[in-house]
Amino acid sequence: MAEAARRAPELTGTTWIMAAEQTAARGRQGRPWAMPPGNFAATLVTWPDPGPGTGPGTGPGTGAGAGGGPAQAALRSFVAALALYEAFVGLTGERAPFALKWPNDVLLNGGKVAGILLETAPGGALFVGVGVNLAAAPDAADLPQGALRPVSLAGELGAEVSPAAFLDALAPAFAFWEGRLVEEGFAPVREAWLARAARLGEPIRARTGHRELSGVFETVDEAGHLVLATGEGRMSVAAAEVFL
Repeated sequence: MAEAARRAPELTGTTWIMAAEQTAARGRQGRPWAMPPGNFAATLVTWPDPGPGTGPGTGPGTGAGAGGGPAQAALRSFVAALALYEAFVGLTGERAPFALKWPNDVLLNGGKVAGILLETAPGGALFVGVGVNLAAAPDAADLPQGALRPVSLAGELGAEVSPAAFLDALAPAFAFWEGRLVEEGFAPVREAWLARAARLGEPIRARTGHRELSGVFETVDEAGHLVLATGEGRMSVAAAEVFL
């Protein structure tokens, strides 16, 4: 992500930047992110199109902004999640072990195998950071209490996939779902994401900055917000830590 920010002013269009090694990896809210050798870390630098009927946004200076503002830019988390899912399925031939956890994780056999981090920058650039435990998972003892069990692709499925091979699968999958979002809006992306969602229709907990909600995971709404059926009624959550 830091290298993407450094290079963004020089780029002329959408670009993937992959790290062979990370010395200062980070996750959401500045949390540390482990990057053992053989794992995948990459950032997509893009200038998203705001959506149908708004004109192109393929590079710096197009006026597209960050996909029509922060709310639209945040929808790229769903695009990235679907791309990761398709990359995993394409490389392993397995579909059932994988699921998507709102708002930005991919699960394998119920453990966290990949995470997504979005950041915006001046000039309308959006950075989509992706970390994947291909070869090894971090020690669970180093993670915050309540965090999902970390797993790796090699450890769970015995699949040996190089970072370069993973990027070769991920990049076109992201381009496909980004194209669907731009041309058709969020509806098809939302439908596809929900079809792969973890714990849909089941009880979960969502912790916001000031409270914790418990309820049944009903859906994701048209803005990408989590919708819970709670004892206090139906609630829409824009941002939260989710515990399964």
